[in-house]
Amino acid sequence: MTPVRGAEARTKATRAARTSVYSNILLAGGKLAAGLVTGSVSILSEALHSGLDLAAAMMAYVAVRKAREPADPDHTFGHGKFESLSGLAEAVLILAAVGVILWGAGSRLIRWESEVREPLLGAAVMAVSAIVNLFVSRMLFRVARETESMALEADAWHLRTDVWTSAAVLVGMAAIAIGSWAGYPEVHHVDPFIAIAIALIITRAAVGIARRSYDQLVDRALPEADIAKIETLLAEHYPQFAGFHRLRTRQAGPERYVDLHLEVPGDQSVSDSHALCDHLEEELGALVPGAQIMIHVEPTRRDGGGADA
Repeated sequence: MTPVRGAEARTKATRAARTSVYSNILLAGGKLAAGLVTGSVSILSEALHSGLDLAAAMMAYVAVRKAREPADPDHTFGHGKFESLSGLAEAVLILAAVGVILWGAGSRLIRWESEVREPLLGAAVMAVSAIVNLFVSRMLFRVARETESMALEADAWHLRTDVWTSAAVLVGMAAIAIGSWAGYPEVHHVDPFIAIAIALIITRAAVGIARRSYDQLVDRALPEADIAKIETLLAEHYPQFAGFHRLRTRQAGPERYVDLHLEVPGDQSVSDSHALCDHLEEELGALVPGAQIMIHVEPTRRDGGGADA
């Protein structure tokens, strides 16, 4: 899939983020109401989970708009890292929610007090939540790939984990309804265990989001596969230059950066060197879509090595 750029990317990303905000408002409100009616700690945990999804969606909405603003005198490399910051903030929010969920579920287990009212109502709300979030997360993943948006990808993972956690709560509510009908009230104690399982699932998602956001904030190099492609492309042009070194890469939100030192014969004209750089920048841009490429030209030393930078 070829990534989209510029105004089209901003429009697509903004529309997707807005859709996520609206869906999370409805689902968080529905889960909160269901949690209060049923008294289920797992449903209340899901309401908190969706509340965090809403906060994440709102941050993503702001981040994707800000990250795609053009460079300015105060941000000469653009605003791409606003998405990385958004992803890291979302991960922190998730981990805070995990603490709240574990506290609520743990207190129920310590007291061994769990009673769920109207479990079928809770199951119905969870079913609607799982279906809505499945469709919205699929849309967000697609747009995130098209626009290379870290914020949208993080938001999509939020909703995808919500699909599985909602499904888990749905099964739990169904089990409680069947157990109550069959005369086994002990089945109500499954509720806090489901809440703990939810906490563990979303913790894993938070760690993954935090790791990817951190990598971008500290200018981690592009994946080894991308670097290998760049080196292969440059090697194919060796007859036109003597060599290269100091290849550096990084990513900030949707933007990628590649710079390197190119060694050319000392007697090669400035015009020819410039034409060669233009050609390489065009091919590297096609290989790494959206990358900002900087090539520093150095004359080859008489002993065959490149000049020191």
